[in-house]
Amino acid sequence: MASKLIKIGFIGGGKMAQAMAKGFIKTGLTRGESMISSCHPSDLLSVKAFKEIGAKTTFENARVVNDSDVVVLATKPHIIPVALADIKRDDEKANKLFMSIAMGVTIKQLEQLLPYKARIIRVMPNTPALVQSAASVFVTGSNATKEDAVITKKLLESIGTCEEVPESYLDPITALSGSGPAYVYIMIEALADGGVKMGLPRDLALRLASQTVLGAGQMVRDTNIHPGQLKDDVSSPAGSTSHGLHHLEQKGFRSAIIGAVEAATEQCRTVSAQ
Repeated sequence: MASKLIKIGFIGGGKMAQAMAKGFIKTGLTRGESMISSCHPSDLLSVKAFKEIGAKTTFENARVVNDSDVVVLATKPHIIPVALADIKRDDEKANKLFMSIAMGVTIKQLEQLLPYKARIIRVMPNTPALVQSAASVFVTGSNATKEDAVITKKLLESIGTCEEVPESYLDPITALSGSGPAYVYIMIEALADGGVKMGLPRDLALRLASQTVLGAGQMVRDTNIHPGQLKDDVSSPAGSTSHGLHHLEQKGFRSAIIGAVEAATEQCRTVSAQ
């Protein structure tokens, strides 16, 4: 017998919400017609994106909660209090599972903004959810049940990897895996630009760069060999890789990546403190 489809609602319909929705559909946990999304009336692109996957759309956040088993809070952090204002006043809505992907909005803040005893789980996925390769983590609120954690893990594992973590980890995780794809996209683009500079056609350079990054990541994940050792395995004495690595060290490549994660973490902490 087929398992029951999960009715999922999104308050906020941006790129991350769209990636999660499409990922959930691809794995068969839900269908477009079992989804509903709300967004600002001016956000016509998000409305169009959800309609294209067969989801219902509305401009009423309360309707999203009414029509869903799981409600994903996917607005910008400063919009969360406004988006939840009507919902907070309705204690009957506490029987839904709320999953928040809003950067820097803590469990404590969410519990103050939602009805008393609302079941809340704070989640940090990333956009590779669209191709079922997300790196996601979650934190359970004080009223969330074991079943809520199981459902959350099932949803997140359907679009990639998933781990439960302490809430104190979420800001650096947001900076690392939440923002990390943007850093990697720049690296892929730069690798391809280097190939083009040295004579490769653009389309070939992009294919090789993206597959190289994909394969290197899989090597680190699946072999359990330290990336430093894997780097040494590629580096022959006086070889081209050694010369390339020396150039990266001269230009502060490692320091730039570490600094990006630090800067993004501090921004998350600033948002959390507001």
